[in-house]
Amino acid sequence: MPLREVEFPSDPKDLEHATEQFLIFYSSRINGQLWCPDCVAVDRTIQDTFGPEDGPSAVIVYVGQRPEWKTPSNVFRGEPWEVTSVPTVIKLKGSEVVGRLDSDSEINARLAAFIRG
Repeated sequence: MPLREVEFPSDPKDLEHATEQFLIFYSSRINGQLWCPDCVAVDRTIQDTFGPEDGPSAVIVYVGQRPEWKTPSNVFRGEPWEVTSVPTVIKLKGSEVVGRLDSDSEINARLAAFIRG
């Protein structure tokens, strides 16, 4: 299933009803480019994994520009997602979080096993 994208700002509660199996939290884009170097470092892995028609279903959620993300009150830092860094991949079962990968090295090294498990 192709990746779906949700622009910032969005209501984090809306994602509780997402039909996708995975939520991918990324920095927002500036002139088409992700501002976060760690997000850039995993983007090829994310696109190769979730982009194909037969890939797992996922939605990319943009957390805002750097100043918006760095504020402790960023909407994605609180309930229900409690994202502390970007990139973060959250695995869902229904609306329940059943796993997360929250660093570029972890995503690049463990994403395939994380999806299977």
